[in-house]
Amino acid sequence: MELSSAALRVLEARYLRRDAARRVIETPDELFARVARAVAEAELLLGNARAAAEWEEAFRALLVGMDFLPNSPVLMNAGTPLGQLAACFVLPIADTMESIFGALRAMALVQRTGGGTGFAFSHLRPRGAALVATGGTSSGPLSFMEIFDCATERVKQGGRRRGANMAVLRVDHPDVLDFVDAKRTPGRLSNFNLSVGITDRFMEAMTRGDRYDVVDPMTGATVDRPYAGAVFDRIVSAAYDTGDPGLLFLDAMNRAHPVPAAGPLETTNPCGEVPLLPYESCVLGSVNLAHMIRAAPSGAALDWERFRRAVRVGVRFLDDVIEVNRPPLSAIAAATRAHRKIGIGVMGFAECLIELGIPYDSAAAVELADEIGAFMAAEASAASSQLAASRGVFPGWERSVHAARGVRLRNATLLSIAPTGTLSVIAGTSGGIEPLFALAYRRRHTLGGAPFVEMNPLFERWVRAHAPAPEDVLATVRRCGTLAGVPGPEAVHARFATATEIAPARHLAVQEAFQRHVDNAVAKTVNLPEHARPEDVATTYREAWRLGLKGVTVYRCGTSPAQVLSLGVDEEPLGRELFAKCDPGACRL
Repeated sequence: MELSSAALRVLEARYLRRDAARRVIETPDELFARVARAVAEAELLLGNARAAAEWEEAFRALLVGMDFLPNSPVLMNAGTPLGQLAACFVLPIADTMESIFGALRAMALVQRTGGGTGFAFSHLRPRGAALVATGGTSSGPLSFMEIFDCATERVKQGGRRRGANMAVLRVDHPDVLDFVDAKRTPGRLSNFNLSVGITDRFMEAMTRGDRYDVVDPMTGATVDRPYAGAVFDRIVSAAYDTGDPGLLFLDAMNRAHPVPAAGPLETTNPCGEVPLLPYESCVLGSVNLAHMIRAAPSGAALDWERFRRAVRVGVRFLDDVIEVNRPPLSAIAAATRAHRKIGIGVMGFAECLIELGIPYDSAAAVELADEIGAFMAAEASAASSQLAASRGVFPGWERSVHAARGVRLRNATLLSIAPTGTLSVIAGTSGGIEPLFALAYRRRHTLGGAPFVEMNPLFERWVRAHAPAPEDVLATVRRCGTLAGVPGPEAVHARFATATEIAPARHLAVQEAFQRHVDNAVAKTVNLPEHARPEDVATTYREAWRLGLKGVTVYRCGTSPAQVLSLGVDEEPLGRELFAKCDPGACRL
């Protein structure tokens, strides 16, 4: 393995095993061997003892080669007594004290093992509603979110990172405006991403300039009829000022529901890439697109055969993870196995484009995103079908849309685009499908001292190979973090454009190109420069709905420096890597 100094620091801080004295007792190679061995035990459990050793070696080779990495709990917990391997969970909350505090307990058990949790608070009665049993009034969903936030602050995920949550409140809930403005108070709900659950009916009313119904979740009665446009403007204003809330398009999400008979999808995991039913969990893994490049006579090209193998082996790996996983609650085990959801995704999309000479802000990038998404969907489906033939379909298959289409699959869902957080640091590539946040980063030294500057290695190699005065270019970029102000050909600037230099419409176009093939969802942030206007946020939200996306997050540079891409600014091992948002201005010089 060729690991960068940043990758080694991340592995040591979060993934390598330690003894009782907190001394590291594992090498990176031993970590991947541990994971491959533990996951391949599923082959024995499923009656494939003859080939278990072969699959263990196939898994190990995929991991060591950095062609594919699973979600963090697999790297942390596989082959250990804890054994909880899923990253994404949804826990239900009904309008009773028993349900609310039962969900709080479940959240703590999940988060201590490295999982992120999503909640729909829409079933809770609004603030001020009557409590028949006591004669008092309800404190509303926001008050309970604060309890969950406080508990998350105290539960460190295996001592390696802090917990993260998604809170969703429907746009037709009476407390929606309190929810929208929640993060205007500094530090409030700092362990939550917030998304308003948006309906098509609301967006249509907003487009027409009409009112819409706000409904009491306890009685079903309409309690208010505000103008949808006024509520939309409040959402836009809060997102512009604070980075929250994002939007979760409930109807689009449920139109793609693989098992609608099991009930509606109401929320997602913390970064929004996996819609889940109550008590479901999902395991994720990402293919490193930066490794799927090969030399060709006409220049660099995608290595589709290598890509095919990574996807197909990745599907088997994640299905095996479900088999050996030890969830913290029996309800989670039952719900997860009923649908056996997995999420194969990608990281390194931005670096893949750079290697191919394709600007992120171009129609060619969108076309490649569409091609990659279609290829992954076809290969993952083929791999899951093969597993269904030998292992059986997922238990809920007969009630699924797959059964209606006559498609036998082992897994109800197959694809999900995650932010990848520290996984992309380990793999030495860009996160998820995001553009580069900067070309040079500040990093704080793990042992203290002044920050040091780390240059994107792909950019540095390209400059040294092609720029007429490479040291001058690198010196300028070390000062400002981007090519802005550096003289040179427009094609070079376009090739290495960073997140806030890319048009919001192109961010959305790339997300939509992947989303049309992804059966779960896509975690993607539309980064805006600090000088952007509220109307830019509004336009982005409206266009995301028009495109049929399942959700959208907008983040204006400088909004909240505390929530940055994990290790983008400091190496603190308890950083919140489960948050999708990154402030490029905080990452770069």
